[in-house]
Amino acid sequence: MNQDMQSGDKNIVWQQGLIGPGERQSLLGQKGLVAWITGLSGSGKSTIAYECEKRLLLQRRMAFVLDGDNVRHGLNRDLGFSAGDRTENIRRVTEVAKLFADAGVIALTSFISPYRRDRDAARLAIGPERFIEVYIQADLSVCEERDPKGLYKKARAGEVRDFTGISAPYEEPENPDIIIDSQRYGLEECVSQLMNYIIKKSAL
Repeated sequence: MNQDMQSGDKNIVWQQGLIGPGERQSLLGQKGLVAWITGLSGSGKSTIAYECEKRLLLQRRMAFVLDGDNVRHGLNRDLGFSAGDRTENIRRVTEVAKLFADAGVIALTSFISPYRRDRDAARLAIGPERFIEVYIQADLSVCEERDPKGLYKKARAGEVRDFTGISAPYEEPENPDIIIDSQRYGLEECVSQLMNYIIKKSAL
C-alpha cells in the first residue's frame, strides 16, 4: 500500500525528495535505522541510549535519542497511560522514528513499549531491514531496587496508576534482535554490545 492510500485522503500525496535513499546513504556514509530499545522502567534504557548516542556522534555518525519522557512534554502530552494511550504513544513515535530513518539518522528510541503488538507494528512500519529490537533485560526486583525516579515506590503506594510491571503488564520480546542484560553487565559492556550491533547494521 502506498503512502497516499494509507492517509485515507486522495488529496494527500506523499512527496518524494530530490535525493533518493541510495544517494542519501552515500552522501551521509551510513544507513538510517531505528534501534528500538524496550524494557522495564529502571532497566537502563535511557542511560544506554544516551551513552550510545554520544559515542556515535563522536565517531561523526548522525544519531539522536527519542526519549519516552521527552516526547510526552510535547508531541504526546495529550496522552495518558491507559492501554489505548500507550498504543497511540508508540504509533506516533513510530512515525517520527521512521522519518528519522528516512533522513539517514540512527534513531535510538527509549520507550517501555510494553505490548508486543505495538513493537511488531513499529517494525512493520519502519521496515525490518532497518529496525533493531533491543531488549534491555533486568528483573523487576532489580529495576524496583534501582527505582531512579521513585516511581515504583509511588506505584506500590497507589500514587501512580497503570504502572508497567506493577499495575500494568509488560510483554517481554519473544525474538528480539539483541538482548542486553543490564543486571549482569555494567554500562560500558552494555553500550559496547549495542554500538557493535548498530555500526554493523548501519554500514554501507
